Amino acid sequence: MNKTKCDVLVIGAGPAGLAAACAAKEAGAEYVTVVERDNNPGGILQQCIHPGFGLKYFGEELTGPEYAGRFVERAKELGVNFSFGTMAMNFGENSLIGVNTEGVQDITYGAAVLAMGCRERTRANLVIPGSRPAGIFTAGTAQKLINLQGRKIGKKVVILGSGDIGMIMARRLTLEGIKVEAVVEIMPYLAGLTRNRVQCLDDFGIPLMLSHTITEIRGRDRVEGVTIAPVDEARRPIAAEAFNIECDTVLLSVGLIPENELSRTAKIDLSPVTKGAFVDSSMQTNRAGIFACGNTLHVNDLVDNVSNESAVAGRNAALFADGKLTVDEKIPANPGQGVRYVCPQYVEKGAKEVKLFFRVLNPMGATTLTAEYKGQVLATRNVVRATPGEMECLVLKEAPADLGGEIIVSAVERK
Repeated sequence: MNKTKCDVLVIGAGPAGLAAACAAKEAGAEYVTVVERDNNPGGILQQCIHPGFGLKYFGEELTGPEYAGRFVERAKELGVNFSFGTMAMNFGENSLIGVNTEGVQDITYGAAVLAMGCRERTRANLVIPGSRPAGIFTAGTAQKLINLQGRKIGKKVVILGSGDIGMIMARRLTLEGIKVEAVVEIMPYLAGLTRNRVQCLDDFGIPLMLSHTITEIRGRDRVEGVTIAPVDEARRPIAAEAFNIECDTVLLSVGLIPENELSRTAKIDLSPVTKGAFVDSSMQTNRAGIFACGNTLHVNDLVDNVSNESAVAGRNAALFADGKLTVDEKIPANPGQGVRYVCPQYVEKGAKEVKLFFRVLNPMGATTLTAEYKGQVLATRNVVRATPGEMECLVLKEAPADLGGEIIVSAVERK
């Protein structure tokens, strides 16, 4: 068994892990180690060859590999240590057991940052009737096969779900000469960003069927077609109005699930809504010295937000490892009218410049976003529209200095 020590351990070398590691070094941590099961850094960004990244963080439009590359270079400049090809097996108190080609690794840390990212929901999560023919992929798997391995996955495709990866893949498939018959979404509204609908579907004439779903995948050896039906208000298929579309491939873009198996082994409290950890405004979990950020905390729509959030986790992890992080008493931050969840779920009393991220429950037109504490408005912002597919944010210049209440975040449509 190989034993090593570090001040800050980061699990995951995707955009969250890279930003956290860089921030930890910049905050004074001498030894920062990043453990990554892949053989290269960058995470999902390695296969996201389309532009649209970095508009907020860098003020320019980059591809996924370009965005990740900037953090990789910065990490190298700062002297961050990477352990690639290492599978984290057991995450315990102040130590991580990992396995790679060199054997078992026992890494002792002063503070840890969880940045494992998320995974896609599969057909098993949806229970779609039919046999198990070839030609059924998650959107991310299809993206990897096409962009990294140069494979052609089919000729005629139907995409289930209007998540961002699914819409981006609709455009990518079209550019590869593959016919995208339709993007089918069970909800009456878009699941991803509006800009992706415009740039990836509308601009390429790809139909979007809202309030529809796939009720059957036909074919035995290979997908031969799908049966699609509209759904009622309770999202139950209306069988009498079902119709068939011929295709040889089905892509699933039906949501993402934060990777938190390691978090569970460490007895970290998880939110039943986000499926990620409960954290405070320093991004610290209920376990002292363990921080969480990025898509393992809650699924983000923009990587720029991931980087900013992860930098907070990295800086505070470095302070904790150095014995300089003192978290005062905390105030709960909870969803109010029209809001699904708020992250972070706790705010340190008197903290400065706290960003509260949240998603609304349903699509709204002109909406007022508000954070209140004991009837006092802490932050408010008007938006032209709000949708569950796009993250919203309110910034508290200063958190309340007293206790005994809760911060309530609400979204109210203006009439």
